[in-house]
Amino acid sequence: MSMFPGEMAAEPVNVNEFQELARLTLPKMYYDFYSGGAEDQQTLKENVEAFSRITFRPRVLVDVSRIDTSTSILSYNISAPIIIAPTAIHQMAHPEGEVATARAAAACNTIMVLSYSSSCTIEEVAASCNAVRFYQLYVYKRRDITRTLVNRAERNGFKAIVLTADTPRLGRREKDIKNKMIVPPLKNLEGLLTAKVVSDAGSNLEAFANETMDASLCWEDIGWLRSITNLPILIKGILTREDAKKAVQAGAAGIIVSNHGARQLDYSPATISALEEVVNAVEGKIPVLMDGGVRRGTDVFKALALGAKAVLVGRPVIYGLAAKGEHGVRRVIEMLKDEFELAMALSGCPSLKHITRNHIRTERDRLHSML
Repeated sequence: MSMFPGEMAAEPVNVNEFQELARLTLPKMYYDFYSGGAEDQQTLKENVEAFSRITFRPRVLVDVSRIDTSTSILSYNISAPIIIAPTAIHQMAHPEGEVATARAAAACNTIMVLSYSSSCTIEEVAASCNAVRFYQLYVYKRRDITRTLVNRAERNGFKAIVLTADTPRLGRREKDIKNKMIVPPLKNLEGLLTAKVVSDAGSNLEAFANETMDASLCWEDIGWLRSITNLPILIKGILTREDAKKAVQAGAAGIIVSNHGARQLDYSPATISALEEVVNAVEGKIPVLMDGGVRRGTDVFKALALGAKAVLVGRPVIYGLAAKGEHGVRRVIEMLKDEFELAMALSGCPSLKHITRNHIRTERDRLHSML
């Protein structure tokens, strides 16, 4: 892409172009915060590149004059299997923050998962529009804070809790350390916790997380969480069959296969590579979703072919928000949906139920065929 002055002002034609717009729009510290991964950023690259190694086995001469992309998650109908993932501090990307993101989700008829570290409050986002919203939860050493946040989400009409399970400690995000990243105060925690942690070593986010997060959180605590809310609980951060089976046993309503956008443990598997193992372990008992590396509608198709019920999209939403506010978020979701619909048509799949494992070929499939 050439970079003559004014050329990037054109409307992006794909999601990746929004990333470049965001890079040009945001202060370096904020762009690095959103775009960066842990340590060598190997998993960050692999999350995207692993999709490219999955190829299609398209079927032809199927009536695809009408394509239906709609589905439902926990009985909530959405226009396509593309959900907004929880990402932090949207007001660093755009002044309207999560309110703009929520309105875009409503306009696109999809679900938004509100981050625990949102810059707009639970109440502000709930009042902004009539969208289906889930609430992402971290568990604090002080369980009363967790209980308060869950109660507020439930009282304000959020429909599910998304427990992030892969963060007993914060991953080493070296861009944030170099930039001495300062996180603004988190409005949902006003009067509950202070984010004003002083750290000479690097980002104050890392110091804050390590001081407040409950590293003792374990499977037994899922029962406690279920006891304080009537909302269904999805567990986010699962990458293995062993943990998938434990999630089912613990009474989870769903699983999100995730490596935290490659921000936690570097050299974790790409989520699309771990997806099928988790899907097989669950045996259809609860829905499996995935996030990480989704940049094209073809990626959405590949995830569904491997058994995901839907995908969650994180960074592209932030890039759209930074570049063009609510309109940018809408365009990101619409682009992915339009590309997904085209992939369905060109693969011979008029609806989601027609997308099967036989429509794709993975690296493992190719290895098996050579044996």
